[in-house]
Amino acid sequence: MVKKSQKSTFLKGSSLSAYARKKATALGLEGKGMKMADLVWMIQENEGHGICFKKEKTCSQTECCWQLSCGAKMT
Repeated sequence: MVKKSQKSTFLKGSSLSAYARKKATALGLEGKGMKMADLVWMIQENEGHGICFKKEKTCSQTECCWQLSCGAKMT
């Protein structure tokens, strides 16, 4: 039996914003009224990742859920 590969779902726009707010709430973070980039940075920091959303020109994190809205060229 061959397993189907799981494909990551990458979000953009209002779907990503809703996801970020839900994720922040689940982490116990207050993100109300924050700009998207600030909210993602706060989430990234809280999860122990580097704060890189919209700050890097290239990225090797192919499984990152923020990649469609980030703008970094995936390597």
